[in-house]
Amino acid sequence: MLKSLYLYAKYFSFSLFSSNARAIILNDLNRYYKKNSILKNIPVVSEKKKQLAIERAVNWLLFSQKQMEDNGIGSYHLVNGWLASYPETTGYIIPSLINFAEKNNNEKIIKAALSAADWLIEIQKESGGWQGGRIDDKLYETVFNTGQIIRGLIAAYQKTKNEKYLDSLVKAADWLCEIQEKDGCWKKYASMNKARVYDSYVDFPLIMVFQITGNKKYKEHTIKNLNWIVEKKQNIKGWFEDCDNTIKHNDKPILHTIAYTIDGLLDCGILLKKEKYIQAAILPANVLLKKFEENNFLHGRFDENWNGSEYIITTGCAQIAIVWLKLFKQYADKKYLISAKKMNNLLVCIQNRNIKESNNTLGAITGSFPLWGKYEPFAFPNWATKYFIDSLMMEREVGKGSIRIPYSREAEAEAKDKAKDKDKGSIRAPFSRKVGQ
Repeated sequence: MLKSLYLYAKYFSFSLFSSNARAIILNDLNRYYKKNSILKNIPVVSEKKKQLAIERAVNWLLFSQKQMEDNGIGSYHLVNGWLASYPETTGYIIPSLINFAEKNNNEKIIKAALSAADWLIEIQKESGGWQGGRIDDKLYETVFNTGQIIRGLIAAYQKTKNEKYLDSLVKAADWLCEIQEKDGCWKKYASMNKARVYDSYVDFPLIMVFQITGNKKYKEHTIKNLNWIVEKKQNIKGWFEDCDNTIKHNDKPILHTIAYTIDGLLDCGILLKKEKYIQAAILPANVLLKKFEENNFLHGRFDENWNGSEYIITTGCAQIAIVWLKLFKQYADKKYLISAKKMNNLLVCIQNRNIKESNNTLGAITGSFPLWGKYEPFAFPNWATKYFIDSLMMEREVGKGSIRIPYSREAEAEAKDKAKDKDKGSIRAPFSRKVGQ
């Protein structure tokens, strides 16, 4: 408690002397607490503004990579500045960059993504795993982090067909199978050496390795972990035990890790055509959807009865929007698309601070809203921006030609944007950097 108070005092004090930090804090104060807060009436955001939000976010990730001493991708903190590259998140950012680059025919971004993949191969441990934490933490190899880097190497291999990526990801997948417990969980080399259900998000890249190689052991180990989760760790309300990334708050896990768990179950269930895993994902996804529709936001933590607490965690919000979009794609139930679009509208509003700010923060989304929330306080974690991009990109993919929400208001927002462009000579402001430059 004393340590937290000291850090908050330090962060707020520093912000008084930094024009960029001060502007962002005052902006969040205004947007969160004012009478017409964006949480009370989420504005409808036009497709054009969402496209601009994606471009800003991609540019920030590329800018982040350029600030590193290596080819990894780091995060920015308002007080501590740029933090060292994070191997885990660099791994799963790679597919996001490649996806955007392919849809926009941008070879420079492909090069940036592949340079990140090459760096990850360089730092792979002899065992086949990758370290936890940031690169300068010099930690031992970790299960979850390794799974996310496999995602990036799969994307690099699918793009290039270069065997070096395949060799590296197979080595990593073999290590994950080797260290798995008999009951299907991972404890050894897990974060905190504790079994966690969000390793379902490791299961999907593992089963993708099965699809690529045809080696059935990867599928078998995936199913063992999935069964451990749904049979032993999920209650009748859909809530998961052992879902937090801490020991202290394991009784009320963060939305970020809850969404990891749901997404992993859903992806694996769809790929394996196993209703058991799909339903295990749908139950909590529907609970969260109902809460969002009732409150216009989701809390950062949830206990076993789905009672929420703490400020918004933007990463988790983007992740759960992705889950809803996947469910819409699978079942064509419009409630999922409506809620996902509404959540993305909120996230775009959080990202678009409408203030003059430096390139260190322009286009990035804060870890919490407001930014002094307990999750990644005063920080712009790269994974928050990654999932923000993924959610908006997926909305464009699955939502085209379906419905507008809330119906006429979205069309009205687009019309207003067009009118503004006409008045300004169609100049995009205040953002002018081209993507990838």
